[in-house]
Amino acid sequence: MTDTRWYAFSCIITVLLLAACTASKKGLFTKKTAHEAYAARITDAGLQQTALGNAWFTAAQKALARPLTVTLPYKETGYFAAEKPDAAGFMFSARRGERIDIAVSAQPGGRFLLFADLWQLNTGTGDPTLLGAADTTTWQLRHEVEKDGRFVLRLQPELLRGGNYTVTITTAPTLAFPVPSKTRSRIGSFWGDARDQGGRKHEGIDIFGTFRTPVVAAANGYISRVGLNNLGGKVIFMQPEGKDYTLYYAHLDSQLVRSGQQVMTGDTLGLMGNTGNAKNTPTHLHFGIYTTGGAMDPMPFVNVNRTAPAVISADTALLHNNVRNKMAVSLRSSPAANGTLITKLPANQVMQVLAATDKWYKVLLPDNREGFVESVTLSAEPYRSITIKNASALLAIPDSITAVQTTIPAGASIRILGAYNDYDFVRFEAFNGWIKR
Repeated sequence: MTDTRWYAFSCIITVLLLAACTASKKGLFTKKTAHEAYAARITDAGLQQTALGNAWFTAAQKALARPLTVTLPYKETGYFAAEKPDAAGFMFSARRGERIDIAVSAQPGGRFLLFADLWQLNTGTGDPTLLGAADTTTWQLRHEVEKDGRFVLRLQPELLRGGNYTVTITTAPTLAFPVPSKTRSRIGSFWGDARDQGGRKHEGIDIFGTFRTPVVAAANGYISRVGLNNLGGKVIFMQPEGKDYTLYYAHLDSQLVRSGQQVMTGDTLGLMGNTGNAKNTPTHLHFGIYTTGGAMDPMPFVNVNRTAPAVISADTALLHNNVRNKMAVSLRSSPAANGTLITKLPANQVMQVLAATDKWYKVLLPDNREGFVESVTLSAEPYRSITIKNASALLAIPDSITAVQTTIPAGASIRILGAYNDYDFVRFEAFNGWIKR
């Protein structure tokens, strides 16, 4: 860190510490997330109107307004540069009954404060709803999805601090499976399957097993009703603790609980059979979930067969490096071959590697567009060397009004790493920068 930058860093940290002291009484009776508290300190210190502070707030808004799309489970390793305020937004879908599990790690540990907060996008033009934030000591966050939808995880470091991070986003069921794991069972019929020659749709899942296999409580709660009906035969209704839905167990051979009985997760409620309209089918449990609005698909609530995120095979040594594409490539909004196309890039376009996931890189173009490209298509090596005929200004960015880093004299040898519009990104002695063609 240069003396000038160290001085600026020291001044900002001092101002933020002073702001934290004066703002502590104002926040005495309000609970803020770590990101909100830090943003308030920046504002109270008068730094929001500075170029650095404004860039931090702009990055935070961009991560929510223009997140990139990922599919769960997802794992990414990336890099935040200390000298440039930045943030990352990850948009994904999740269903009611699932639990979103988020784990973040950062290096160097203890010297790199990273904020992680989870939002749900609202339909229409409404602002996103803040659902929670990761604890800044454990960097973990869990959220039980109460409504199908799209969610955004925002990651953002504090000012003038940077480093590597790894984020993992997975899902898990919020209920236990209603048949003990040690017994042999399988799901043979799913939500929405046709019934009665298409006259109705299946409102649950069917779990097949041997006759009189135990069926168990999928949560703590109480038995709201034990009964008999034409469709379900011997049935049990269970009310999970603190939930607004009811669990329905049908086609039982035996009911081993009574109405009003308190039960714990894993307690045996009855034995699997084929009563009701299942008398001519193999033994199975019909498991359903009902709310006042009707039936819900139980699968997200109980599905334990969830895959792990793909191993990151893209070379993380290229993080924060400027690279070029060795061939024409597609920049996509998600790390998948069928991801939405952002643009097609001709060969040898310059981009910066922000993060790696699976076999993909998340990259930043010189025009600030972000997206994903396949890692095998990129290289950090120059693709040709030339001798320039006339002295040329080496620019910090591909823009004629930007700062000049140095002047390359006529006859100098340079190596070209890539291009963007009418500019080449070159290496000259110890400098990397842009020259006008």
